[in-house]
Amino acid sequence: MASCAFRRSIASQLSKVLDLPPENLIKSISAVPVSKKRHVADFQLSVASVTEDSSSESLAQDLHLQAQKLAERLKCDAVVSEISTGPGTVNFTINRELLAKTVLQQVLKDGSEYGVKSELFSTVPRQKAVIEFSSPNIAKKFHIGHLRSTIIGNFIANLKAALGHEVIRMNYLGDWGMQFGLLGVGFQCFGNKEKLKSSPLQHLFEVYVQINKEADDENVKKLAKDFFRKLEEHDEQTLSLWKQFRDFSIEEYIRIYKRLGVHFDEYSGESFYQEKSQEVLKMLEDKGLLQKTVKGTGVVDLSEKKDLSLFSTVMRSDGTSLYITRDLAAAIDRMNKHSCDTMIYVTDKTQSNHFQHLFQILKLMGYDWAERCQHVSFGLVQGMKTRRGEVIFLEDVLNEVRSRMLQNMASAKTTKEIEDPIETAEKVGLAALIIQVMLIYSPRTSGAFCHLIISLAGTELFKVVEIQVCSCSTPMPDSIGMMRFCISLLRICNPSTSSATSSHLAVLQLWHIKPFL
Repeated sequence: MASCAFRRSIASQLSKVLDLPPENLIKSISAVPVSKKRHVADFQLSVASVTEDSSSESLAQDLHLQAQKLAERLKCDAVVSEISTGPGTVNFTINRELLAKTVLQQVLKDGSEYGVKSELFSTVPRQKAVIEFSSPNIAKKFHIGHLRSTIIGNFIANLKAALGHEVIRMNYLGDWGMQFGLLGVGFQCFGNKEKLKSSPLQHLFEVYVQINKEADDENVKKLAKDFFRKLEEHDEQTLSLWKQFRDFSIEEYIRIYKRLGVHFDEYSGESFYQEKSQEVLKMLEDKGLLQKTVKGTGVVDLSEKKDLSLFSTVMRSDGTSLYITRDLAAAIDRMNKHSCDTMIYVTDKTQSNHFQHLFQILKLMGYDWAERCQHVSFGLVQGMKTRRGEVIFLEDVLNEVRSRMLQNMASAKTTKEIEDPIETAEKVGLAALIIQVMLIYSPRTSGAFCHLIISLAGTELFKVVEIQVCSCSTPMPDSIGMMRFCISLLRICNPSTSSATSSHLAVLQLWHIKPFL
């Protein structure tokens, strides 16, 4: 890889000055993190790492002076264009023309494996990871609120797979709970079997919104509880209707995922763990962890002083399980089935406490592997209220992005003939969408995210994408075209970006947007 070649070149020059073997110096030369606020060098050498007695107080005070003296003995060459010093470090900036040429040549050579053949990864142990992401609730159309988990989770899965790890992509569907009692009653009142067949999720969405208008009615509440009770008792007719909802949902989701370039190895769900959650409750009781409240609910004490100042409710007063109980059963089942090194959950930040409690209870149960579980959180997309019908469906956004991209391509004077303009518009729109989501990836809640997505196709971003696609349509190596395309995207997404950094390039590279690879 290019970075390793640059390290070797720097180490070679340092070796002559310090009289040390180059292979000993390579490990001491580290890449400098990219900064958006100021110009930084590409690599740096810590003087302390190559000094024999780096622990003495006098040397600690003198590191900066030593760095300056060492820098004075070094010279810029065809590889290094600038040498500077920092607090105890010697910094190296790589020749920009050589950097661009080397990176592009490496991209052409490695193709879709660019970035993962580095010798830096050769010593990284290969692991097995279960990654749970996307996880929409069944019987609801895929909306913008699900997009961030899908994109971030898929990115993590692609990254780990590219580095040689074994990855199990898990879609843990929200397919159980009292809301299905309400939906079942709603379908009995407002449902239409023909509409269910022709446009299942749209029809179920309309039914769900309609029945929620009457959700406060005591009679509706009673009917919903009765429906869900029948579901838990495996009533044949009730279970058959629920299964239709689930099958139609998965069929629809697979179609959307295919459009996004996402796939899953397993489709699981809360319903899988209805019975196993009772086994978890029995385990908690046997271990003395399950306590009953005066209301009859079951809780696990998570407080340090064991005074119930912090607890997690794991059982209803009627003995049935809750979401966290089913998550406990799911985590134990996954570890037994896959014997994975790590489990990663990609959900919004509102579930942070839930996962803290989940991991803590697993530890109390004696599962040391809970230390290897991780919650990757992100800001919640505000304004998504399915019950009120206040949602933006992802498919509508994708269609709108593609439509506006086609309009831009058709109206631009520089547009050249493209073999499949619809497919090109689809992929370019998706690329822009992915980059925007990754650029605003943040643990903070994003109230403006929906507006950003809706207005995205009308921004300058798409104008530059359209121009770049036209220029890339002339004969040239595909990878160079991709690089030019990516650089143009980045300059608009982030005006301070003058060149494509490896992390931004990875957004496209690891998503496998084939037309540009």
